[in-house]
Amino acid sequence: MVNGDGILLEMKGAGLGYNGRAIVDNVDFTIRSGEIVCLLGQNGVGKTTLFKTLLGFIRPVYGKVTIDGKELSRFSPGELARLVSWVPQSHSTPFSYAVRDVVMFGRTVHLGMFAAPGRKDRIVAERCLELLDIGHLAGRPFTELSGGERQMVIIARALAQEARFMILDEPASNLDYGNQVRVIRKIKELGSLSIGIFMATHHPDHAFMAASRVAVLDSGRLCHVGPPEEILTSETLKEIYGVEVQVFDTPFRESGTRKVCAPLVV
Repeated sequence: MVNGDGILLEMKGAGLGYNGRAIVDNVDFTIRSGEIVCLLGQNGVGKTTLFKTLLGFIRPVYGKVTIDGKELSRFSPGELARLVSWVPQSHSTPFSYAVRDVVMFGRTVHLGMFAAPGRKDRIVAERCLELLDIGHLAGRPFTELSGGERQMVIIARALAQEARFMILDEPASNLDYGNQVRVIRKIKELGSLSIGIFMATHHPDHAFMAASRVAVLDSGRLCHVGPPEEILTSETLKEIYGVEVQVFDTPFRESGTRKVCAPLVV
């Protein structure tokens, strides 16, 4: 799998937007491979624009976006795909590809234009399936899987790219409670592979479960960046979402606590 020395994905004084107009201003942000950062913010505040910029789909209106000091615009699409992978909210396909084949698609960034996957590619795909505990699904048609199983397969496909960073857009948003926990648990484990995880979520509890840092996107600014225990207070969550939320400590394992959120509904 990935592992290796840490590298840095960085935005310096970047304005993000379209047609020369920034909708997110003056972004200063870094994420290192091996770190998990959760992005929170209301719908429509620019999270998708931020992700499209980091994926190289659009250029910043001003400022710089770099990986280890090299601007994204200087990477070819293939080079960038070997550095940054993408997991959308949901994925469907009109064809009944087997799960192993869907995961194998992640290896195309390492192949020539007319090259077929080889033994190494098959080994990497199998390891990704096993890492996410879905090896038993390898021969199943993707179209017959549950929502939670599909999401694990798409994460495995991104993992098969062996990229140093993975961007996930609300990966647990359409899942039941049990599958949300399973997906967040596996995402947390990916940090041990020196993969930098940048994940959007509307659930502060996901950040408390997995993130080393959180970032809040609000009113055209990336703000409140820091450890979730410090940033995700009742006051900040009310500022983001406009509702009353209680944040409190609960017992966690033998000798610790973990913060959880409870909206106040009266």
